[in-house]
Amino acid sequence: MALPQSVLIREVGPRDGFQNEPEVIATADKVRLIDMLARTGVPRLEVTSFVRPEVIPQLADAREVLARIDPPPGVSLSVLIPNERGLELALRQRDRFGEVNCFLSASESHNQRNVRRSVEQSLRGLERVIPAARAEGLSAEAVISVSFGCPYEGVVPRERVFEIAGRLIAAGAREIGFGDTTGMANPLQVRDFFEAARATLGDGVELTAHFHNTRGQGLANVLAALEAGCRSFESSFGELGGCPVPAGATGNIATEDLVGMLEEMGIDTAVSLRAMLDAAAAARLVLGRPLGSHTLVAGPIEWEPTGA
Repeated sequence: MALPQSVLIREVGPRDGFQNEPEVIATADKVRLIDMLARTGVPRLEVTSFVRPEVIPQLADAREVLARIDPPPGVSLSVLIPNERGLELALRQRDRFGEVNCFLSASESHNQRNVRRSVEQSLRGLERVIPAARAEGLSAEAVISVSFGCPYEGVVPRERVFEIAGRLIAAGAREIGFGDTTGMANPLQVRDFFEAARATLGDGVELTAHFHNTRGQGLANVLAALEAGCRSFESSFGELGGCPVPAGATGNIATEDLVGMLEEMGIDTAVSLRAMLDAAAAARLVLGRPLGSHTLVAGPIEWEPTGA
């Protein structure tokens, strides 16, 4: 079993996590938590999204958050861009980030419920957004939600997912994220999927796995993706996040759980597990409730010295 020696992690909690909280987190708390995350060693960090405030009031302070955070050099910041208007707003702070993330769903039903557009309408919009972002010198990732199954339609043919991915790559996306948005994937499916994705889409694009832990299979799916050659993952500290539709779609895999597992397997993440746990503990205090992270509850594995 040939596993990679290292992986890339994008922390998405400040966007994917905060937007799914029932209350609005204070801007000062967001800034403090993002600054903590930026000092964990995580190489990529999604900090906010430029969406309409009336749609996602939890992220209405996107401009202020971007202006106030103080990340150290070397951390690549990204923002989620839903459409051309979102890109226009984000570009007013072009000097604060280097990547844009775009998204759509692989199924018609989920895309309509999520953004009230057909898949084709979303694709055409992103085929304008991605080249415009690239023209500004920004890197572009596109995430395809419900890539492994749709709660409304069931099986999503992977050929359909790869067709969407091909159009996004042609538009200029250099990274494609495949989202298990409601936790329907299983490890055998994931391994076959990423093997087929690489064979279909080629080596010129980075393939990223975005797993949710809705049914407890998130880390098992990470291992399956690793076995298929995937070395890029998205996760959320504290297991924050989820999908606004449907009910019951709980959070992303916890970054500290992911880091702990990979480091125990000898795979370098560049992330300090202790610093990530400190950030998750701080989020728990801000939210005032238990979080789903296993490592936050149990603590990291502490090996006794040899001979003790």
